[in-house]
Amino acid sequence: MTIPHVYPYLSAVAAAAALSGCAGGTAYPVSPRIDLLGMPVIDQAAVQPGERVIAITPATRWVNVTSGDTVRFIAGDQAFTWNFQVSPNVATFHLNQVAPPGLLARRIPVYVTPNPLYGTGG
Repeated sequence: MTIPHVYPYLSAVAAAAALSGCAGGTAYPVSPRIDLLGMPVIDQAAVQPGERVIAITPATRWVNVTSGDTVRFIAGDQAFTWNFQVSPNVATFHLNQVAPPGLLARRIPVYVTPNPLYGTGG
């Protein structure tokens, strides 16, 4: 009984996976699951005085937050509040993923800085 030579087959599979974006780096950015991006603040009475408020205008190109921040976003006459308890693996995502449908007319990147209270101390 002979064992077929499988290395050429594996090379072809690896090449196909790389071309399709399945291996290692992908050609398109991957959007994190919404459950990794924090949570909406439903009860506005729970928002503490002094929490951040960011007005989304046509000039807004991106938003910077720190993991753990609670931010009220105002876009025209609409608003929503989001608590950025994000996964440590999330550094950026689009605000449109968490905004109410139709609130934002374009994609706005959110850049998340890790919370310094939970640093590794290294």
